[in-house]
Amino acid sequence: MHNHKKIEHAMQRLYPDMVRWRRHLHQFPELSFHERVTSQWIATRLAEFGCAVQRDVGGHGLIVTIKGDKPGPVVALRADIDALPIQDEKECAYASKVPNVMHACGHDGHTAAMLAVAAYYSANRDQIAGERRLLFQPAEEQTPGGAKPMIEDGALDGVDAIYGVHLWTPIPYGIVASRPGAFMAAADEFVIDIIGRGGHGGLPHQTVDSIVVGSAIVQAAQTIVSRSVNPLHPAVVSIGSFQAGTTNNIVAERCRMKGTVRTFDEHTRKLIHERLESVIRHTCEMHGAKYEYHMRIGYPPVVNDDKEAERFFQVGATLFGEESVQHSEPLTVAEDFSYYLNEVPGCFMFVGAGNEECGATYSHHHPRFDIDERAMGNSASLLIGMAEHYASEFVG
Repeated sequence: MHNHKKIEHAMQRLYPDMVRWRRHLHQFPELSFHERVTSQWIATRLAEFGCAVQRDVGGHGLIVTIKGDKPGPVVALRADIDALPIQDEKECAYASKVPNVMHACGHDGHTAAMLAVAAYYSANRDQIAGERRLLFQPAEEQTPGGAKPMIEDGALDGVDAIYGVHLWTPIPYGIVASRPGAFMAAADEFVIDIIGRGGHGGLPHQTVDSIVVGSAIVQAAQTIVSRSVNPLHPAVVSIGSFQAGTTNNIVAERCRMKGTVRTFDEHTRKLIHERLESVIRHTCEMHGAKYEYHMRIGYPPVVNDDKEAERFFQVGATLFGEESVQHSEPLTVAEDFSYYLNEVPGCFMFVGAGNEECGATYSHHHPRFDIDERAMGNSASLLIGMAEHYASEFVG
């Protein structure tokens, strides 16, 4: 029978391996949709544990199937394996050796923790009720992401529940956090091109100034959330790039803006998309400009199953103590774990990885990002704890 002390002792034994695995991956990162060598390296480690591995799932993904000796449910656990196009600026022995590519979000730690989960289950097959399906997913960082292709390739076939973790430096080591319902936002991206009529800056009456039109759109777009969205439904409309013009005395003919929309429910998401297009269309009509507008639909919101979120609070308290389990606020960052939760019940959870003493204070996607590596053991323990708590409900 699995118990939290057994899991804790196993993770302590596996901790040096997790550190070694994570530091190797950190030195040799690969970008989304290009994780070929990473995938091969993971498969080699899994073969050492005696795991059956399905390769090239949804791209460079892997599925590990570990069947127990007892009847029970199929529980899936997920780790992501891709890195980011960022130059590693850390000064340490395990800094990235690949120019302009870096594990700046903790996916190397997620992978190392899942390898420890695989090692644990491989050594304890006789105590598993049902099946544990471990998903090593590519391409979380770049839309359209790797979760959907893995699902299309059968990753969730027969799965009863799924759990995932994210190492999170804004939370200190030792703390875990999650919440029921909407946890992380849908993230959509848009590009707006304004086409006016260029001309001499001293003869503005002969032009249609794309900068003026674009500025009016920026101002009007801010009223979408403040005046069109229910104030009890969190949402963000941000324009992060505004590019136009070449010099001081020419009215710019073209203006390009790029931005993002973050929402937690589909009704608000659809409303903002419609209102933004309306603002662009009517503003351009008012000024006599033309426009091109493209909205790229990103990941849906991460919505935890209420029952599975309650399980997290129970399991977290057992593993780490009640004082170490936090009820998180919703976050307007995105994760393609949402696609799994749209198919089967489950829970996405944060594991604290911040620690000033070891330099793990930088935000995710920062060039000096690092983690308190002890958090990998907590991640593996939490995943196993969730799976076994779920399975215990099916065992008489």
